[in-house]
Amino acid sequence: MDKLKDREASLREQEKDLRAKLAEARQLKAELSAREREESDKLERAERAEAERRAREHARREAAEQRRLRAQQEETRQELAEGTITGEATAPAEDGPVSEGAEAAIAFAEAQVGEPYVWGATGPGTWDCTGLTQAAWRAAGVEIPRVTWDQVTAGTSVPVDELRPGDLVFFFDDISHVGLYTGGGHMIHAPRPGASARSESICTMPIHSAIRPG
Repeated sequence: MDKLKDREASLREQEKDLRAKLAEARQLKAELSAREREESDKLERAERAEAERRAREHARREAAEQRRLRAQQEETRQELAEGTITGEATAPAEDGPVSEGAEAAIAFAEAQVGEPYVWGATGPGTWDCTGLTQAAWRAAGVEIPRVTWDQVTAGTSVPVDELRPGDLVFFFDDISHVGLYTGGGHMIHAPRPGASARSESICTMPIHSAIRPG
């Protein structure tokens, strides 16, 4: 009888220890979950802060680029008014023949008129200047590089007075802008933040050079 009582007491003690350990395990699990949630919250806050920082930096670059382009355009308008821009800014007197590839590139660019400029955008729906010209010539089956400094060497150099529709016209001394020549002294281009792709005279900016892709 005493052995049975001792056995029952031992079992009760073991059960008590087991319950204590179970409670401790539950507490540890709750504490771990709390730490995990805290770490997750910290990571989320850090990612959100980094995203906001990048957005501010992107907005700062776009604003600076817009101010630069506006200043350059204003300078060009003044030079046009004063007659000090060289003959390089003069549209060709007569357009040359249009190739099938150029027709396809122009058709693509015309379809994007009215879509907004977004710095770094390559479509669809939003464009920067080189994103638009690259996509236009891609529609014609011709791959050209992504940025102006590479696009300016991606074809045959042509004098401005011998431009043909489909040629790429580059602007400013730093080759920071490009448009797709469509004939009659006009081009389609994505001009700057806050504006949309549009047709405009090539004489609104100082021309650097021009190339014929393909």
